[in-house]
Amino acid sequence: MEESARAARRRLLQLALASPLAAAGIWASPLGRLLAQSQPQAPANARAASDASVITKAGDALDVFDFEAAARKILPPAHFGYLATGTDGDDTVRANREAFARYQLHVRRLVNVATPDMSVKLFGATYDTPIVLAPVSSQRAFHGDGEAAVARAAQAKKHLQILSTLSSTPLDVVNAARGEPVWFQLYPTNDWNVTTALVGRAEKAGCTVLVLTVDNLGNNRVTQQRLMRTDERTCTACHAIPPSTGRFFVTRPMFSDIDVTKAVRLTPNDWSWEYVDRLRSITRMKIVLKGIVAREDAELARQHKVDGLIVSNHGGRAEDSGRGAIESLREVVEGAAGAMPVLVDSGFRHGTDVFKALALGAAAVCIGRPYIWGLAAFGQAGVEAVLDLLRRELELVMRQAGTASIAKIDSSFVIDRGR
Repeated sequence: MEESARAARRRLLQLALASPLAAAGIWASPLGRLLAQSQPQAPANARAASDASVITKAGDALDVFDFEAAARKILPPAHFGYLATGTDGDDTVRANREAFARYQLHVRRLVNVATPDMSVKLFGATYDTPIVLAPVSSQRAFHGDGEAAVARAAQAKKHLQILSTLSSTPLDVVNAARGEPVWFQLYPTNDWNVTTALVGRAEKAGCTVLVLTVDNLGNNRVTQQRLMRTDERTCTACHAIPPSTGRFFVTRPMFSDIDVTKAVRLTPNDWSWEYVDRLRSITRMKIVLKGIVAREDAELARQHKVDGLIVSNHGGRAEDSGRGAIESLREVVEGAAGAMPVLVDSGFRHGTDVFKALALGAAAVCIGRPYIWGLAAFGQAGVEAVLDLLRRELELVMRQAGTASIAKIDSSFVIDRGR
């Protein structure tokens, strides 16, 4: 009975950092600290031991999907629902994966590729790999160490990390764990003073790149809502909305000491290309737009002196276009016309996926759900294992294709069956 009570208490506390976009969700930092103390060091081991099909050690994974099964085992339904959901019927989540079949590899033989060079350069900085850790909100909802564990993994494996506005760990803590400033992802608000404060905080922390998300204008996350209904925990202790604000993100570290009492929301009133110009006027950071999927918008980004783009449909979470992100990549690259680097995310799960994106013109590829699966199941070790798997797979396909470096990967290595 005592062990059952402890387990129930732990599961209750795990909701302290649930979905940042669930209307009633809010992180209360004292409960978050309690969660970190209550969570077992290797939670998946005990939970997964009865199911031989689910890995119990990070090193046992054969591909990143093994971590998805392990994460599903350990996470409460509401938390896994937030991570898994798309919008409407999840058609775009599925489209992101199905779209990779459109592109076949056109490989070369008898090329000496003993040790492929996987390094890339972005805004003057060189990274060992083109695989980037995309911004994911509320990471302490998945593991008590949250974004700090991810940052330590990023440092250990030399990967670029992008931190969400709605992170559950302070920016300075993440930067310290990473060993250098991360890129900062910005959800702009309808209060310019709040947005200015967020930008200033990131710049003061040493961040050199501001990633402005432009695709999250509302959604209908049915899968999340369905799984929340199956969650039998009483979650009000962790999700009480402060009466002084009524806003779920008031206790997020990035919003600390910022006045959000004026009905602040995550969508600006003046959402337009002029907003990008206005943002440029208050920061020296490079500005990257995340969520661009059309040639026309890439051309406008050039006109507005944007520094970079991320082709993204938010992993299928923010729109239900039914179009895979990689299918948008070529036209965005053409619209950018070499004026700025173009990155891509949404649906990447294998090294071959990464290779195809690089061949279609991406400068780097961002992953989101896979490393969170690893984090949920095994903490930092899980994140590192996910990164190791993807890097090994990318190295293997580079050797098979006969590409000695990332710079050697071009459109000649893919055949587009959709054309």
